[in-house]
Amino acid sequence: MHKEELIQLHELMSEMQDYFEDAEGDEVFEEYEELDVGPVDIHQSKSEHKHAIFVLGQEIAETMAEDDFSDRGRISERMRELAEKNADD
Repeated sequence: MHKEELIQLHELMSEMQDYFEDAEGDEVFEEYEELDVGPVDIHQSKSEHKHAIFVLGQEIAETMAEDDFSDRGRISERMRELAEKNADD
């Protein structure tokens, strides 16, 4: 995936983040926020955006998960694994 495509995906996921924050009424994306890499930060590297997407995806999945055994819970765990793998690259 090209950097421009990653940034577009990052923007879409950021909109999902806004939706869930409005619905939850509090900050639920702390790990993502700590990265300080948003979709408007085009000067950040491709790998930094990719890592931010995985972290944000993992936190979105956690927000959606009902329990650890649901399909959503498994998605959350897989996104966490991808985020950790990408951080090592």
